[in-house]
Amino acid sequence: MQVTYILCEDMKRHRSAPIRWGWLINRAPQQPNPIHNESQKLLDQTSAARLITQPLDFTGIHDLTEILTVAVSGQLLTIPELCTVRRTLTAARELFDNLKHLASASNHPQRYLPLLEILQNCNFQVGLERKIEFCIDCNLSVILDRASEDLEIIRSERKRNIEILDSLLKEVSSQIFRAGGIDRPLITKRRSRLCVAIRASHRNLLPDGVVLNVSSSGATYFMEPKDAIDLNNMEVRLSNSEKAEEIAILSMLASEIANSKSGINYLLDKILEVDLAFARGAYAQWMNGVCPIFSLDNFEGSGSVGEDDNFVLAEEEDDFTEMEMEQWLFKYTSQGISDFPVPADFKIRHGTRVVVISGPNTGGKTASMKTLGLASLMSKAGMHLPAKNSPKLPWFDLILADIGDHQSLEQNLSTFSGHISRICKFLQVASKQSLVLIDEIGSGTDPSEGVALSASILQYLKDHVNLAVVTTHYADLSSMKEKDTHFDNAAMEFSLETLQPTYRILWGCTGDSNALSIAQSIGFDRNIIDHAQKWVEKLKPEQQQERRGMLYQSLQEERNRLKAQAEKAASIHAEVMNVYCEIQGEAEDLDRREMELMAKESQQVQQELEDAKSQIETVIQKFEKQLKISGRDKLNSLIRESESAIASIVKAHTPADSFPISEADHASFTPQIGEQVHVKGLGGKLATVVESPGDDETILVQYGKVKVRVKKSRIRAIPSSARNVVSSSSTHQGRQSQPNEEFRGNLEISSNDDLSYGPVVRTSKNTVDLRGMRVEEASVHLEMAINASRPYSVLFVIHGMGTGAIKERALEILQNHSRIANYEPESLMNYGCTVAYVK
Repeated sequence: MQVTYILCEDMKRHRSAPIRWGWLINRAPQQPNPIHNESQKLLDQTSAARLITQPLDFTGIHDLTEILTVAVSGQLLTIPELCTVRRTLTAARELFDNLKHLASASNHPQRYLPLLEILQNCNFQVGLERKIEFCIDCNLSVILDRASEDLEIIRSERKRNIEILDSLLKEVSSQIFRAGGIDRPLITKRRSRLCVAIRASHRNLLPDGVVLNVSSSGATYFMEPKDAIDLNNMEVRLSNSEKAEEIAILSMLASEIANSKSGINYLLDKILEVDLAFARGAYAQWMNGVCPIFSLDNFEGSGSVGEDDNFVLAEEEDDFTEMEMEQWLFKYTSQGISDFPVPADFKIRHGTRVVVISGPNTGGKTASMKTLGLASLMSKAGMHLPAKNSPKLPWFDLILADIGDHQSLEQNLSTFSGHISRICKFLQVASKQSLVLIDEIGSGTDPSEGVALSASILQYLKDHVNLAVVTTHYADLSSMKEKDTHFDNAAMEFSLETLQPTYRILWGCTGDSNALSIAQSIGFDRNIIDHAQKWVEKLKPEQQQERRGMLYQSLQEERNRLKAQAEKAASIHAEVMNVYCEIQGEAEDLDRREMELMAKESQQVQQELEDAKSQIETVIQKFEKQLKISGRDKLNSLIRESESAIASIVKAHTPADSFPISEADHASFTPQIGEQVHVKGLGGKLATVVESPGDDETILVQYGKVKVRVKKSRIRAIPSSARNVVSSSSTHQGRQSQPNEEFRGNLEISSNDDLSYGPVVRTSKNTVDLRGMRVEEASVHLEMAINASRPYSVLFVIHGMGTGAIKERALEILQNHSRIANYEPESLMNYGCTVAYVK
């Protein structure tokens, strides 16, 4: 299909290894029908690959197919080919080491296991890699002397022989130059032998020399001196021996590679699996996909399967599971095709085996069915889906689709026979775990016979496949739901106001073809449309047509009402969850904060005690020093001064009583409704009395949004000075707040400058990252982060730049949230990040 081709082209852009796509297709494991566990393993690999943000290095991986073929055939491999094999083996081993390092450095190393398991049992051919490295210098592309003992001896002898021969020829050439036999000394090679140049007129200077060559003009002879003949003979023998030994080394390495062919091929297959996993992960990250969940049941109706285990999608409701996918369907307008896809909601109830989709032409029936089939194929291949939340769908062993016109002159097939022949093949191979998709079932023949044959086919599919989805314009097929609960209907929505299809699926409904409206919107002649409308009125009774229109309108109104109720319920649920999270956070943090305060107070008391001791020691030393230099008449005055200094030190370090009310006053204290009191156990926080004390000596108080009944003995009156501050603050707040807003229990401070938020340092605990989220999802995450933050803390909100929608929504929430005292917009130090101060 064209969509599948486009999907493969998109995947190519997200691969990392520099391997030809055709070679990857040929080398990839050929398994057209993986089992359920293997599909789940592929999904786990994709999820693990999405966790790795930094790209791994695949540049050293090369195509070794031709090299292995040459090695197996017994031919020699060149030095560059051997170096290519070595680089590939090294890159594969380093890739595995990098994966293990990333897993060990992570807080959750088990998440990387799906990727590590791919290469876990691979033989990285370390011995072959080191043997090539030992024999060949890949930087200089030469065979090293240490490759073999014979090669080292031969090259050593040849080097010594060359030095002797070169020294001899230099001396002879210099003698010829001094004798005027040549313009300048010249040593060259002719016929693979070293010789000297000499003028033809002076050849008698080398009486026993051998002429190897003559210049084109005949004026210069290239002669081999007599003393150099044996040395040249030795050079030729050693050169031939060296070449023979190098060929033996290359042959040995080629043989080693040929023997390791199966291991190398297996390693490359596993490397390709890793590369494909990262390609699927990058593609999922690019489209912001989510991991699908496979349903374990095949809809046989066993008692262990609940209604939520049925079919696909993102949001669960009462008796079905829903998935919203962005289908590859573009909405047609009068100006052409718009640039945004229309999401498709798939809601298939538990126990449904056949879904009949009806609706207008060009309304999206076929595209929606293709979307379902493609989503099933993507999940089966381990790819994430462009859906909301967590889509749930069964695992299908076969996905059989009859979409399009299959007429063929070559095979003598008409439109109808082409469809029927394909459906016949489906019925032969389909199983209880198969998905069957049929477009325009029973079309292309007499309507009455087409309906009868289609109904029979659907009855057969109901008992022999997991799920069948068909599109049709036959109203009789939509009525099968009334007789059998295994059937369900769906319709493509059609707007009666604009007379245009909306391309959205209405589950549980039947739709009209609206052929006349579609023809009119395309631009048919008005007279033809009017004439056709008269025929329709003759064929359909007026009352029945009106009743169906009223029924359709009432269903639309009921659908809108239910949708509004669902949105309201979702809003209430979100608010309840926010309150729950806030209460839970306060409850969990209360004991820890109390211990921290006690430890801090103990530390402060210890520090003050040390300071007091130090000051008193200073006074005593000063007293002793003055006592030595003063007379007895000043003793009393020194004692009084020292006692006065010590008394002032003790007074300065004596803590003030936080609750200057005696125990007797506590016992007789009876708070009034609306009065602010201290409750023991709330860390010094203020609470409001909601209900007067009862007979059981308990009082109902409210702290923030929490109402709790506590014993009267745990209630403490606040000092009069603090009471005045609280009273004035609460009065001021009451005038500014809405009537239904609850008092949060935090003591209002007149100036934000008095608050201490500590160092403004970003950590993982005080940071909320909203990048990559939709606006609604980001709003929920930010609200939860603010409610979970400790009082007088700093919150870093990372919204990034992008289109700016996330940033605008985040700033709106920070500006209107009651717990946000102030916030600092992004700056050059915090680009794409806003700092919020929580009350």
